[in-house]
Amino acid sequence: MKVVIKGYIVPSDEKEIYDYFGVDTATPLDVETAIENANGEMLDVEISTCYGGEIFSGSEMYTALKAYKGGVNITITGLAASAASIIAMAGHCEMSPTAQMMVHNVSSEQMGNYHDMNKCSERLQIANKALATAYTVKSKMSEADALEMMDKETWLTAQQAVDKGLVDKMMFSDSKLVASFGAGGMLPRSVIEKTRNALHPQPPATSDTDIFKAKLALQLEL
Repeated sequence: MKVVIKGYIVPSDEKEIYDYFGVDTATPLDVETAIENANGEMLDVEISTCYGGEIFSGSEMYTALKAYKGGVNITITGLAASAASIIAMAGHCEMSPTAQMMVHNVSSEQMGNYHDMNKCSERLQIANKALATAYTVKSKMSEADALEMMDKETWLTAQQAVDKGLVDKMMFSDSKLVASFGAGGMLPRSVIEKTRNALHPQPPATSDTDIFKAKLALQLEL
């Protein structure tokens, strides 16, 4: 069973609105349905290109995957940003060498007086600490390091994510090249042409004289 996390993470009851506008989304219900259909078997989670979204929905998805007893294999193939990076912490995770991960502070909108602004700031800092737990549990880094990483809006390559312990493995890292083609990695044109001729040999060119001789021989036989 496989579930794809793509686009924006939104509450389940808002998915139809985004569908109406043709915007890709992932919801807690998507994950719950995939878990139910997996029926205790291994569940594959692909984070293709996900820009993040609503933190509570992301928390629900992370928690559901983390609690699933059948096992979860997560692959990041494009971008795991913001709340999507939290979901990536929910199980064994591999990341494409061309993919990226982005972690940052929680953000919100607020109107009102300075008391309202102070309360909003407190709530955002609490939310940062809550989400940082996903990084610390996965990587064993300290809370201070996780919060610093978020505070700087950190973009990570696959190798950097592996080095920090946020990702278990870079995809294809065990692959071995069959041959080295030198600088630039491209085959010389002469090699391409020779290989093409070997794969698709052409019949030898026939001259007009050969065609005349063949017709004459055929007439003599008749």
